[in-house]
Amino acid sequence: MSLQKQVSVEKFKSKRAKLGIVGLGYVGLPLMLRYNAIGYNVLGIDIDESKVERLNAGQSYIEHIAAEKVLAARQSGFEATTDFSRASECDALILCVPTPLNKYREPDMSFVINTTDALKPYVRSGQVISLESTTYPGTTEEELLPRIQESGLVVGEDIFLVYSPEREDPGNPDFETRTIPKVIGGHTPACLEVGIALYEQAIDRVVPVSSTKAAEMTKLLENIHRAVNIGLVNEMKIVADRMGIDIFEVVDAAATKPFGFTAYYPGPGLGGHCIPIDPFYLTWKAREYGLHTRFIELSGEVNQAMPEYVVGKLMDGLNDQGKPLKGSKVLVLGIAYKKNVDDMRESPSVEIMELLEAKGCDIAYSDPHVPVFPKMREHHFTLSSEPVTAQNLARFDAVVLATDHDKFDYKLISDNCKLIVDSRGKYRQPAAHIIKA
Repeated sequence: MSLQKQVSVEKFKSKRAKLGIVGLGYVGLPLMLRYNAIGYNVLGIDIDESKVERLNAGQSYIEHIAAEKVLAARQSGFEATTDFSRASECDALILCVPTPLNKYREPDMSFVINTTDALKPYVRSGQVISLESTTYPGTTEEELLPRIQESGLVVGEDIFLVYSPEREDPGNPDFETRTIPKVIGGHTPACLEVGIALYEQAIDRVVPVSSTKAAEMTKLLENIHRAVNIGLVNEMKIVADRMGIDIFEVVDAAATKPFGFTAYYPGPGLGGHCIPIDPFYLTWKAREYGLHTRFIELSGEVNQAMPEYVVGKLMDGLNDQGKPLKGSKVLVLGIAYKKNVDDMRESPSVEIMELLEAKGCDIAYSDPHVPVFPKMREHHFTLSSEPVTAQNLARFDAVVLATDHDKFDYKLISDNCKLIVDSRGKYRQPAAHIIKA
């Protein structure tokens, strides 16, 4: 064991290491809380001054993360900063930054590249740098490795480079950061050894793989598996609907098979920071190798068409009542990308809102987790959440159930709405004013 590797491993195992978490969002913030809770000195680094100010004041800006936890972390030594030069204080730098798509549906690596460039002057011997952002196979080697090597440090001897994909599932009460197994790949065997020492203190099970590329591909496979299966069941939903069959009843029945079947349920499209995006990372990279990932791209086309399908169902429902879509008052129920969270990233609900607005609808929304429509990079609505009361529901010509939060009173909604377009299968009993979408 090289001396530097030995020193680094022992620092992590003894919890004498200081950790820097770069990007304090849905991935970075829970990771910070976990490391802080087990006794590490943690520094949070983010470019968003408002986030840093709120964290340093002991406040949370993510609904499912209690402010009390942030305050406790603050009181036990956690600090947030926008000063990237302080990265030199840290023995580990864990990068949890966004990897969205650009307008051409190609990987936007600007956050990863800009963050690495901002850290580059401050990297030093003994550090481990871990990328957790979901990305295409080869990112760690092609983007991070050459930038780190510019410092003159030898990766695998002086400094250590790993890729360990995040696996957060916001709002899922059955799992937390500690209990979700952590896949990790190192640029060299020494990098992997130091990376394991970093993560095994905080995570119950660490799963080493042979390379950073294998770890990057693992994350893509996990999410593409979901995207493809959701695309399949969304397509089957359309077929079943045309045949007069309830797809939710069918999936429930199929799920009783104790082997060889996993239940996936249809919806209004894909949302979140991974499932709608990750397939495009692989299809983009595959083209470099002369490959065309037809199966993956087809599922993407199916899922992207779902908001239009929901709007089409709404048009049919209004038409049956002698009302045009243009000028109708429509309430979208739930604008987070999935139930019981406040996460708006890539939410199909927002796309439905935009489609309806473009067709002349008078749009409103109700979401108990999103009281005011947030500032987003691509979507702009100046709206606040409508109260779900009998009197207010009766004002609308139709409601579109886009995200099935548990906080909604579904009986109240059914009793007081003229028309419900249900894209989540919450209403299983047929009713004249409920359309399954």
